[in-house]
Amino acid sequence: MTASIPETMRAMVLHRPGEALRLERRPVPRPGRGQVLLRVEACGVCRTDLHLIDGELPEPRLPVIPGHEIVGRVAALGEGVGGFAPGQRIGVPWLGWTCGHCRYCTSDRENLCDEARFTGYQIDGGYADYTLADARYCFPLAETTVQATEQAPLLCAGLIGYRALRLAGGAERVGIYGFGAAAHIVAQVVRHQGHRFYAFTRPGDVDSQAFARQLGAAWAGEAGQAPPEALDAALIFAPSGPLVPAALKQLEKGGRLVCAGIHMSDIPGFPYADLWGERSIRSVANLTRQDGIEFLDLAPRIPVSTSVTVFPLEEANAALAQLRRGALQGAAVLEMDGA
Repeated sequence: MTASIPETMRAMVLHRPGEALRLERRPVPRPGRGQVLLRVEACGVCRTDLHLIDGELPEPRLPVIPGHEIVGRVAALGEGVGGFAPGQRIGVPWLGWTCGHCRYCTSDRENLCDEARFTGYQIDGGYADYTLADARYCFPLAETTVQATEQAPLLCAGLIGYRALRLAGGAERVGIYGFGAAAHIVAQVVRHQGHRFYAFTRPGDVDSQAFARQLGAAWAGEAGQAPPEALDAALIFAPSGPLVPAALKQLEKGGRLVCAGIHMSDIPGFPYADLWGERSIRSVANLTRQDGIEFLDLAPRIPVSTSVTVFPLEEANAALAQLRRGALQGAAVLEMDGA
Protein backbone atom coordinates (compact mmCIF):
# COMPACT_ATOMS: atom_id res chain seq x y z
CA MET A 1 0.00 0.00 0.00
CA THR A 2 1.06 3.57 -0.61
CA ALA A 3 1.28 5.95 2.30
CA SER A 4 -1.92 7.75 1.27
CA ILE A 5 -4.05 4.60 1.54
CA PRO A 6 -5.01 3.54 5.06
CA GLU A 7 -4.73 -0.03 6.29
CA THR A 8 -8.39 -0.33 7.27
CA MET A 9 -11.71 1.08 6.13
CA ARG A 10 -15.35 1.28 7.17
CA ALA A 11 -17.86 -0.99 5.44
CA MET A 12 -21.56 -1.76 5.80
CA VAL A 13 -21.81 -5.55 5.56
CA LEU A 14 -24.70 -7.97 4.97
CA HIS A 15 -24.16 -11.27 6.81
CA ARG A 16 -27.57 -12.88 6.35
CA PRO A 17 -30.69 -11.94 4.34
CA GLY A 18 -33.33 -10.33 6.49
CA GLU A 19 -30.79 -8.73 8.83
CA ALA A 20 -29.68 -5.13 9.02
CA LEU A 21 -26.29 -4.21 7.60
CA ARG A 22 -23.45 -4.08 10.15
CA LEU A 23 -20.89 -1.30 10.29
CA GLU A 24 -17.47 -2.97 10.42
CA ARG A 25 -13.80 -2.18 10.11
CA ARG A 26 -12.09 -4.17 7.33
CA PRO A 27 -8.65 -4.21 5.71
CA VAL A 28 -8.42 -2.07 2.59
CA PRO A 29 -8.13 -4.58 -0.28
CA ARG A 30 -5.17 -4.63 -2.64
CA PRO A 31 -5.78 -4.54 -6.40
CA GLY A 32 -4.86 -7.68 -8.31
CA ARG A 33 -4.15 -8.00 -12.00
CA GLY A 34 -6.73 -6.11 -14.05
CA GLN A 35 -8.27 -4.43 -11.01
CA VAL A 36 -8.68 -0.85 -9.83
CA LEU A 37 -8.80 0.21 -6.19
CA LEU A 38 -11.20 3.12 -5.71
CA ARG A 39 -11.56 5.52 -2.84
CA VAL A 40 -15.34 5.69 -2.81
CA GLU A 41 -16.84 9.16 -2.80
CA ALA A 42 -20.50 8.18 -3.09
CA CYS A 43 -22.66 5.11 -3.69
CA GLY A 44 -26.29 5.09 -4.68
CA VAL A 45 -28.85 3.06 -2.75
CA CYS A 46 -30.80 0.96 -5.24
CA ARG A 47 -33.97 -1.11 -4.95
CA THR A 48 -31.85 -4.08 -6.01
CA ASP A 49 -30.03 -3.68 -2.69
CA LEU A 50 -33.39 -4.25 -0.98
CA HIS A 51 -33.95 -7.40 -3.05
CA LEU A 52 -30.51 -8.61 -1.93
CA ILE A 53 -31.14 -7.86 1.74
CA ASP A 54 -34.62 -9.43 1.61
CA GLY A 55 -33.26 -12.68 0.16
CA GLU A 56 -35.03 -12.28 -3.17
CA LEU A 57 -31.82 -12.69 -5.19
CA PRO A 58 -30.40 -16.23 -5.30
CA GLU A 59 -26.98 -17.27 -4.06
CA PRO A 60 -25.40 -14.01 -2.93
CA ARG A 61 -21.80 -14.19 -1.71
CA LEU A 62 -22.07 -13.74 2.03
CA PRO A 63 -20.91 -11.80 3.86
CA VAL A 64 -21.01 -9.09 1.21
CA ILE A 65 -20.72 -5.31 1.02
CA PRO A 66 -23.70 -4.07 -1.05
CA GLY A 67 -23.74 -1.13 -3.42
CA HIS A 68 -23.40 -0.91 -7.20
CA GLU A 69 -23.83 2.76 -8.09
CA ILE A 70 -20.29 3.70 -7.20
CA VAL A 71 -18.44 6.94 -7.86
CA GLY A 72 -14.86 7.16 -6.65
CA ARG A 73 -11.30 8.20 -7.30
CA VAL A 74 -8.59 5.82 -8.47
CA ALA A 75 -6.41 5.02 -5.44
CA ALA A 76 -4.24 2.29 -6.97
CA LEU A 77 -3.99 0.27 -10.18
CA GLY A 78 -3.36 -3.44 -10.44
CA GLU A 79 -0.93 -5.04 -12.86
CA GLY A 80 -1.87 -4.67 -16.51
CA VAL A 81 -4.37 -1.84 -16.06
CA GLY A 82 -4.11 1.04 -18.51
CA GLY A 83 -6.33 3.93 -19.41
CA PHE A 84 -6.84 5.19 -15.86
CA ALA A 85 -4.74 7.50 -13.71
CA PRO A 86 -4.45 7.95 -9.93
CA GLY A 87 -6.99 10.47 -8.70
CA GLN A 88 -9.24 10.09 -11.75
CA ARG A 89 -12.99 9.94 -11.04
CA ILE A 90 -14.61 6.76 -12.34
CA GLY A 91 -17.90 4.93 -11.97
CA VAL A 92 -18.65 1.26 -11.28
CA PRO A 93 -22.00 -0.32 -12.24
CA TRP A 94 -23.95 -3.49 -11.38
CA LEU A 95 -22.27 -5.70 -14.00
CA GLY A 96 -18.86 -6.23 -12.45
CA TRP A 97 -17.20 -9.16 -14.25
CA THR A 98 -17.78 -11.47 -17.22
CA CYS A 99 -15.86 -14.43 -18.62
CA GLY A 100 -14.99 -12.64 -21.89
CA HIS A 101 -15.09 -15.74 -24.09
CA CYS A 102 -18.63 -17.21 -24.16
CA ARG A 103 -21.04 -16.75 -27.08
CA TYR A 104 -22.62 -13.77 -25.32
CA CYS A 105 -19.37 -12.03 -24.45
CA THR A 106 -18.04 -12.41 -27.99
CA SER A 107 -21.21 -10.98 -29.57
CA ASP A 108 -21.49 -7.73 -27.59
CA ARG A 109 -24.06 -9.28 -25.22
CA GLU A 110 -21.87 -9.65 -22.16
CA ASN A 111 -24.85 -8.67 -20.01
CA LEU A 112 -26.15 -12.23 -20.64
CA CYS A 113 -22.92 -14.04 -19.71
CA ASP A 114 -23.77 -17.16 -17.67
CA GLU A 115 -20.66 -16.66 -15.53
CA ALA A 116 -21.25 -12.95 -14.88
CA ARG A 117 -20.67 -11.58 -11.40
CA PHE A 118 -22.31 -8.48 -10.03
CA THR A 119 -21.13 -5.59 -7.89
CA GLY A 120 -22.48 -5.61 -4.36
CA TYR A 121 -23.86 -9.14 -4.84
CA GLN A 122 -21.06 -11.57 -5.71
CA ILE A 123 -18.39 -8.85 -5.58
CA ASP A 124 -17.99 -6.46 -2.64
CA GLY A 125 -19.55 -3.14 -3.56
CA GLY A 126 -19.53 0.51 -2.67
CA TYR A 127 -21.04 0.74 0.82
CA ALA A 128 -17.48 1.24 2.02
CA ASP A 129 -14.62 3.73 1.97
CA TYR A 130 -12.70 1.68 -0.62
CA THR A 131 -13.65 -0.98 -3.15
CA LEU A 132 -12.05 -3.08 -5.87
CA ALA A 133 -13.41 -3.22 -9.42
CA ASP A 134 -12.54 -4.97 -12.66
CA ALA A 135 -11.01 -2.26 -14.86
CA ARG A 136 -12.98 -3.57 -17.85
CA TYR A 137 -16.19 -2.53 -16.14
CA CYS A 138 -15.17 0.90 -14.90
CA PHE A 139 -16.32 4.03 -16.70
CA PRO A 140 -14.46 7.34 -16.71
CA LEU A 141 -16.69 10.16 -15.49
CA ALA A 142 -16.55 13.73 -16.66
CA GLU A 143 -14.74 16.12 -14.33
CA THR A 144 -17.49 18.67 -13.88
CA THR A 145 -18.97 20.74 -11.08
CA VAL A 146 -21.52 17.94 -10.56
CA GLN A 147 -21.05 16.33 -7.17
CA ALA A 148 -20.23 12.63 -6.82
CA THR A 149 -23.51 12.17 -4.94
CA GLU A 150 -25.39 13.48 -7.98
CA GLN A 151 -23.49 11.24 -10.39
CA ALA A 152 -23.95 8.02 -8.43
CA PRO A 153 -27.56 7.28 -9.53
CA LEU A 154 -26.44 7.39 -13.16
CA LEU A 155 -24.49 4.14 -12.63
CA CYS A 156 -27.59 1.93 -12.29
CA ALA A 157 -30.84 3.88 -12.23
CA GLY A 158 -29.62 5.88 -15.21
CA LEU A 159 -28.02 3.01 -17.12
CA ILE A 160 -30.92 0.57 -16.69
CA GLY A 161 -33.42 3.28 -17.58
CA TYR A 162 -31.42 4.14 -20.69
CA ARG A 163 -31.26 0.50 -21.80
CA ALA A 164 -34.98 0.04 -21.16
CA LEU A 165 -35.77 3.13 -23.23
CA ARG A 166 -33.48 2.01 -26.03
CA LEU A 167 -35.23 -1.36 -26.15
CA ALA A 168 -38.54 0.50 -26.39
CA GLY A 169 -37.43 1.54 -29.87
CA GLY A 170 -37.69 5.32 -30.05
CA ALA A 171 -41.28 5.47 -28.80
CA GLU A 172 -42.98 8.87 -28.89
CA ARG A 173 -45.49 8.18 -26.09
CA VAL A 174 -43.80 6.46 -23.17
CA GLY A 175 -45.53 5.24 -20.02
CA ILE A 176 -43.30 5.01 -16.93
CA TYR A 177 -44.57 2.74 -14.16
CA GLY A 178 -42.97 3.34 -10.76
CA PHE A 179 -41.69 6.90 -10.58
CA GLY A 180 -38.52 6.46 -8.55
CA ALA A 181 -34.79 6.85 -9.15
CA ALA A 182 -34.61 5.28 -12.61
CA ALA A 183 -37.83 6.90 -13.76
CA HIS A 184 -36.83 10.46 -12.87
CA ILE A 185 -33.65 10.06 -14.94
CA VAL A 186 -35.13 8.33 -17.99
CA ALA A 187 -37.94 10.90 -18.05
CA GLN A 188 -35.33 13.58 -18.78
CA VAL A 189 -33.93 11.50 -21.64
CA VAL A 190 -37.42 11.08 -23.11
CA ARG A 191 -37.97 14.83 -22.98
CA HIS A 192 -34.53 15.45 -24.52
CA GLN A 193 -35.56 13.22 -27.42
CA GLY A 194 -38.62 15.39 -27.96
CA HIS A 195 -41.06 12.68 -26.88
CA ARG A 196 -43.81 12.57 -24.25
CA PHE A 197 -43.90 10.57 -21.03
CA TYR A 198 -46.76 9.56 -18.78
CA ALA A 199 -46.10 8.72 -15.12
CA PHE A 200 -47.90 5.93 -13.25
CA THR A 201 -47.58 5.68 -9.46
CA ARG A 202 -48.96 3.72 -6.55
CA PRO A 203 -52.50 4.69 -5.50
CA GLY A 204 -52.50 7.92 -3.54
CA ASP A 205 -48.88 8.82 -4.27
CA VAL A 206 -49.62 12.42 -5.15
CA ASP A 207 -46.08 13.53 -4.27
CA SER A 208 -44.54 11.34 -6.98
CA GLN A 209 -47.18 12.48 -9.43
CA ALA A 210 -46.35 16.11 -8.69
CA PHE A 211 -42.63 15.32 -9.04
CA ALA A 212 -43.29 13.78 -12.45
CA ARG A 213 -45.19 16.84 -13.59
CA GLN A 214 -42.29 19.04 -12.48
CA LEU A 215 -40.09 17.00 -14.82
CA GLY A 216 -42.46 17.58 -17.72
CA ALA A 217 -44.90 14.65 -17.61
CA ALA A 218 -47.72 14.98 -20.12
CA TRP A 219 -49.90 13.24 -17.54
CA ALA A 220 -49.46 11.64 -14.11
CA GLY A 221 -51.83 9.32 -12.29
CA GLU A 222 -52.27 5.99 -10.59
CA ALA A 223 -51.18 2.73 -12.21
CA GLY A 224 -54.77 1.54 -12.58
CA GLN A 225 -55.83 4.64 -14.47
CA ALA A 226 -55.81 5.19 -18.24
CA PRO A 227 -53.71 8.01 -19.70
CA PRO A 228 -55.33 10.45 -22.14
CA GLU A 229 -53.88 8.61 -25.14
CA ALA A 230 -52.59 5.13 -25.94
CA LEU A 231 -48.89 4.44 -25.34
CA ASP A 232 -46.25 3.37 -27.85
CA ALA A 233 -44.16 1.88 -25.03
CA ALA A 234 -44.34 1.18 -21.30
CA LEU A 235 -41.33 0.93 -19.00
CA ILE A 236 -41.95 -0.86 -15.70
CA PHE A 237 -39.50 -0.06 -12.91
CA ALA A 238 -41.67 -1.14 -9.96
CA PRO A 239 -41.18 -4.83 -8.96
CA SER A 240 -44.90 -5.58 -9.28
CA GLY A 241 -46.00 -8.31 -11.69
CA PRO A 242 -49.64 -7.12 -11.85
CA LEU A 243 -48.41 -3.96 -13.58
CA VAL A 244 -47.64 -6.01 -16.70
CA PRO A 245 -51.25 -6.73 -17.72
CA ALA A 246 -52.27 -3.26 -16.53
CA ALA A 247 -49.67 -1.63 -18.79
CA LEU A 248 -50.48 -3.93 -21.72
CA LYS A 249 -54.01 -2.55 -21.73
CA GLN A 250 -52.63 0.94 -22.37
CA LEU A 251 -50.39 0.00 -25.31
CA GLU A 252 -51.15 0.91 -28.90
CA LYS A 253 -50.92 -1.93 -31.41
CA GLY A 254 -47.25 -2.69 -32.02
CA GLY A 255 -46.37 -1.24 -28.62
CA ARG A 256 -43.49 -2.51 -26.50
CA LEU A 257 -43.54 -3.26 -22.79
CA VAL A 258 -40.14 -3.40 -21.08
CA CYS A 259 -39.72 -4.83 -17.58
CA ALA A 260 -36.63 -3.10 -16.21
CA GLY A 261 -36.15 -4.67 -12.79
CA ILE A 262 -33.93 -7.60 -11.82
CA HIS A 263 -36.73 -8.95 -9.61
CA MET A 264 -40.50 -8.83 -10.05
CA SER A 265 -43.41 -10.58 -8.37
CA ASP A 266 -45.27 -13.12 -10.47
CA ILE A 267 -47.17 -11.83 -13.50
CA PRO A 268 -50.86 -12.79 -13.38
CA GLY A 269 -52.65 -14.21 -16.38
CA PHE A 270 -54.23 -11.91 -18.92
CA PRO A 271 -56.34 -12.27 -22.10
CA TYR A 272 -54.42 -12.96 -25.29
CA ALA A 273 -56.39 -10.12 -26.85
CA ASP A 274 -54.40 -7.68 -24.72
CA LEU A 275 -51.14 -8.94 -26.26
CA TRP A 276 -52.44 -9.43 -29.78
CA GLY A 277 -51.77 -6.73 -32.35
CA GLU A 278 -47.99 -7.27 -32.32
CA ARG A 279 -47.57 -5.94 -28.83
CA SER A 280 -44.47 -7.34 -27.13
CA ILE A 281 -43.09 -7.92 -23.63
CA ARG A 282 -39.39 -8.16 -22.85
CA SER A 283 -37.04 -7.81 -19.92
CA VAL A 284 -33.85 -5.85 -19.37
CA ALA A 285 -30.89 -7.88 -18.13
CA ASN A 286 -28.19 -5.72 -16.61
CA LEU A 287 -26.29 -3.52 -19.08
CA THR A 288 -23.57 -3.69 -21.68
CA ARG A 289 -20.44 -1.58 -21.68
CA GLN A 290 -21.74 0.13 -24.80
CA ASP A 291 -24.84 1.21 -22.87
CA GLY A 292 -22.54 2.75 -20.26
CA ILE A 293 -20.40 4.56 -22.82
CA GLU A 294 -23.42 5.98 -24.64
CA PHE A 295 -25.41 7.05 -21.60
CA LEU A 296 -22.54 8.54 -19.62
CA ASP A 297 -21.63 10.59 -22.70
CA LEU A 298 -25.25 11.70 -23.18
CA ALA A 299 -26.14 12.52 -19.56
CA PRO A 300 -23.93 15.62 -19.15
CA ARG A 301 -25.00 16.92 -22.55
CA ILE A 302 -28.74 16.89 -21.73
CA PRO A 303 -27.80 17.63 -18.88
CA VAL A 304 -29.44 15.05 -16.62
CA SER A 305 -30.13 16.43 -13.15
CA THR A 306 -30.57 13.90 -10.35
CA SER A 307 -32.67 14.51 -7.27
CA VAL A 308 -30.84 12.92 -4.34
CA THR A 309 -31.24 12.53 -0.60
CA VAL A 310 -27.78 12.11 0.92
CA PHE A 311 -26.97 9.90 3.92
CA PRO A 312 -23.62 9.23 5.62
CA LEU A 313 -22.29 5.69 5.18
CA GLU A 314 -23.20 4.61 8.70
CA GLU A 315 -26.87 5.48 8.03
CA ALA A 316 -27.21 3.01 5.16
CA ASN A 317 -29.94 1.10 7.00
CA ALA A 318 -31.96 4.29 7.41
CA ALA A 319 -31.59 5.04 3.70
CA LEU A 320 -32.78 1.53 2.82
CA ALA A 321 -35.75 1.90 5.18
CA GLN A 322 -36.83 5.13 3.54
CA LEU A 323 -36.48 3.58 0.09
CA ARG A 324 -38.62 0.63 1.20
CA ARG A 325 -41.36 2.95 2.46
CA GLY A 326 -41.37 4.97 -0.75
CA ALA A 327 -40.48 8.04 1.29
CA LEU A 328 -37.95 9.42 -1.22
CA GLN A 329 -38.31 11.44 -4.39
CA GLY A 330 -35.48 10.57 -6.74
CA ALA A 331 -32.58 8.58 -5.31
CA ALA A 332 -30.90 7.91 -1.97
CA VAL A 333 -27.10 8.17 -1.96
CA LEU A 334 -24.46 7.34 0.65
CA GLU A 335 -21.59 9.82 0.94
CA MET A 336 -18.21 8.81 2.37
CA ASP A 337 -16.12 11.16 4.48
CA GLY A 338 -12.92 9.15 4.35
CA ALA A 339 -12.95 8.17 8.02
